[in-house]
Amino acid sequence: MIAEETLVHELKDKETQAKAFEVLVNTYKERLYWHIRRIVLKHDDADDVLQNTFIKVYKSIEKFKGESKLYSWMYRIATNESLTFLKQKQKKAGISNQEMQEHLLSRLESDVYFDGDEIQLKLQRALATLPEKQKLVFNMKYFQEMKYDDIAEVLETSVGGLKASYHLAVKKIETYLRAD
Repeated sequence: MIAEETLVHELKDKETQAKAFEVLVNTYKERLYWHIRRIVLKHDDADDVLQNTFIKVYKSIEKFKGESKLYSWMYRIATNESLTFLKQKQKKAGISNQEMQEHLLSRLESDVYFDGDEIQLKLQRALATLPEKQKLVFNMKYFQEMKYDDIAEVLETSVGGLKASYHLAVKKIETYLRAD
C-alpha cells in the first residue's frame, strides 16, 4: 500500500497522475461502493454514483489540501454525490423523501444483486425510517466499522453529536424491529 502523502503527490503530478489514479481506484473502489450502496440501495445506481465520485475526485484533487485524510475527503464526496443523486431522483419523480425510501426498498427486494435475507430486509426497512444523518452515521459505524473520529471528518460534525445520533438510530431500529 502506497503512503497517502505519496499518493496525493503523485495524483497532483501530471506525469504520475494516471498510474496514481489507478492505484486510488483499486484501493478505495470496494469500500466506497458499499458506502454508496447503503445510501442509494440499488446496485446500478451505486455504480453510477461511484463513477461520478471518482470523476469528481479526479477533477478536484488539486483542491485537496490534506487537512483531512484522503479517505475521509473521498467519503465526503461519495456521501454528497449519493445524497444529490437521491434528491435528483426524488425531484424527477415528484415524490417525497419517504416515498423515495419506500420505492427504493420495494426495488431492493427484486434486485438480483441484493443477497440479504429477510432479516437484512427488515433492517433496511428500519433504516429507511431514520432521518438522513442518523442513517449515515449508523451505516458508517455499524456496517463499515468506522471510528467516530473518521465519521466526524466525513460528515464535518462533532464526535459527541455523532455518538448521540448513533445511539438514537440504534434505539429507533430496535423499536422498529420489535414492533414488526
